[in-house]
Amino acid sequence: MTKCEFFREGERITGFSVSGHSGYAEAGTDIVCAAVSAVVSMAEATINDVCGAKAKVRVKEEDARVTLTLPVSCDEEDTVQAVLAGLMVYLVDLRDQYPDFIEVLEV
Repeated sequence: MTKCEFFREGERITGFSVSGHSGYAEAGTDIVCAAVSAVVSMAEATINDVCGAKAKVRVKEEDARVTLTLPVSCDEEDTVQAVLAGLMVYLVDLRDQYPDFIEVLEV
């Protein structure tokens, strides 16, 4: 199962961690893992490369984990928050379609 955790401080999403393999299909043909990987990559690229937020990104290959942590403040805070909210909405929708393969939590 893929586990997606969103971190909050009050109303502000401060980052996320996505880990594990969904187990929907074999590696290379797993549409749930592909969807999660694509949307997480897009969100990170938008936050860092487009918005210039300088979020810290850690990848742990052995755990199949990607963690993104925002700095205390961002120049494009509203846009960054919109991207993170969109990521959460997308992953919740994916969870609703494939409830046995993906979990989404706010912590």
